[in-house]
Amino acid sequence: MSCTAILAYLVIGHPPPAAAQVDQQRAEQYFKEAQTLCERDGGRLWGVSLCGPMVIADAATGTIATSQPAPTAVRPREIGFVNAPMQWGGITWSAYVWQMIPKDNQAERGRLFMHELFHCIQPRLGLIAPRDPSAGENIHLDSLEGRYWMRLEWRALARALGASGAARTSAIADALAFRAARHERFPGAAAAEHVVDINEGIATYTQYVTGSEGAQDAIRNAMAGLAAAETGTSFVRTFAYASGAGYGLLLDALSPGWHRKITGASDFGQLLSAAAGVTAALDAAAAAARYDGASLRVAEAQRDREQQAIIAELRRRYVDGPVLIVPRAGSGSINTMGATVIPGEGTVFRAMANRSAWGFFDAQGGALVSADGETISLPAPVVVDATTLKGDGWTATVGPGWTVQPGPRPGSFRVVRQ
Repeated sequence: MSCTAILAYLVIGHPPPAAAQVDQQRAEQYFKEAQTLCERDGGRLWGVSLCGPMVIADAATGTIATSQPAPTAVRPREIGFVNAPMQWGGITWSAYVWQMIPKDNQAERGRLFMHELFHCIQPRLGLIAPRDPSAGENIHLDSLEGRYWMRLEWRALARALGASGAARTSAIADALAFRAARHERFPGAAAAEHVVDINEGIATYTQYVTGSEGAQDAIRNAMAGLAAAETGTSFVRTFAYASGAGYGLLLDALSPGWHRKITGASDFGQLLSAAAGVTAALDAAAAAARYDGASLRVAEAQRDREQQAIIAELRRRYVDGPVLIVPRAGSGSINTMGATVIPGEGTVFRAMANRSAWGFFDAQGGALVSADGETISLPAPVVVDATTLKGDGWTATVGPGWTVQPGPRPGSFRVVRQ
């Protein structure tokens, strides 16, 4: 569930500072800030307190801070690599990467804390949408048409948030039309997007409601998030960080209490349509003109040409060239910022680390996750010794019981069980 949330704040434009030891005094301040926010909510939003144990860690230095005494159990290997719920000592902790916490913006910091604290209670609420392997990974959102209609939907949601009465109703109808146009063009898109809408969109709605100074502040923050999302290099795994808040806050205005009725099968578009008493605008293309659609299409066409050149280079590096292929099983961190889909092959992420029974790798130069999600490819491998490999921007160590064998192409290798 949390994989798409790992670098949410990087996705919307907050790069991590350099690695550093966890400052215990500052971490204690952060824990108090989060406690204040969840006590202010008092369980009103979801009927359950968002307060819970928190852990902040830096993987590079191994330093850590906890909001309550740390368990004597072995520390999970993922702590320090991801922002996500963690099971540690029989307790669910919300874990944070020290470098990813916004140091100079308390409001953003609070929203990050509340996002992950919600993920800890999300399973109890039944608000989980299991991934349907047949639905794919939203690769349509890396295409010209997919991005074009998604950006229009965001613009209409932002307009609706800032309006009232007939103007709001009209903007909602437009947003629904743009959503429908995208889903019509890409069979399976609705099912694929639904998973991220539920698993991350609701968490993002929660962070804006509980991490803002009232409803109007939440709306201002959500509108800013919708505008910022358009600058993202990839929407494949990150779109719901913008649209989830837009739909949720509009539903708050039109159907108070909606969130207590939502299930993992609910659809944001259908909920908003019913709440507003409106259906999608009949002519999505005509509606696009109200949101500078012509200029937007020109910009996306230019981006698409540039993207095809990038994909060609990534294909040369990760598909046609020599690679090390390892199983994806296990856990670790993944930077979803700028993720690039190679059609038919998988998704290249800018940075990734993974640890499992087969061993460990740290690929700050990027890695390709296969389309079926079963394997990871690392480029230009060189065998250093029986257990160590390295390549362009990565290193890997092979664990006991596993070995390196020749791969499918000259110069390639594969890690397999002995």
